[in-house]
Amino acid sequence: FPLMSVKDNLLMGAFTRTDKAGIEQTLESVLTRFPRLRERFNQQASTLSGGEQQMMVIGRALMARPRLLLLDEPSLGIAPKLVQDIARAIVAISRDEGVSVLLVEQNSRMALSISNRAYALSTGQVVLSGASKDLMHDERIKAAYLGGEL
Repeated sequence: FPLMSVKDNLLMGAFTRTDKAGIEQTLESVLTRFPRLRERFNQQASTLSGGEQQMMVIGRALMARPRLLLLDEPSLGIAPKLVQDIARAIVAISRDEGVSVLLVEQNSRMALSISNRAYALSTGQVVLSGASKDLMHDERIKAAYLGGEL
C-alpha cells in the first residue's frame, strides 16, 4: 500500500483482530524489532528504501500474529547491510515469537545460514534436502548455488 503511511500499513496487518490492547502490543513489538519503521512511522510507504519496505511488509504480516510466516525473496534488491538486518530479524521472529518461517530465497548463503532445514529445487523439482548446516558444505550445493566455495 504505497500511498499509505507506515503506521497504516502495519495496522492493515491486524485488520482481522479485535483485541485493541493486543494490537497495540504487537505494534510496539514490531517497532522494537524494526526501529527504522518507528523513525518513519508517519511517512508515506512509497518513500521508504527497499530494505525498509521489506521490514514494513514483514511487520505488517506479524501484526496478524501468524503461526507460519511465508517470506518470498526478502533479500531481493536490498543493500547488503539491510540483508543482514532482515536475516537477523527472521531468526529472532522464529526464536522469540515461535513463528515458523518458510523462506523462499535465491541468496543461498543467507538462507542456509539462518535456516534449520533446506530444499534445493531445479526446474520445480526437489533435488536435495537436508539440514541446512549439512547442505552448506555439500559440494553439489556449493557448485550450483554458492559459486563453488564458501
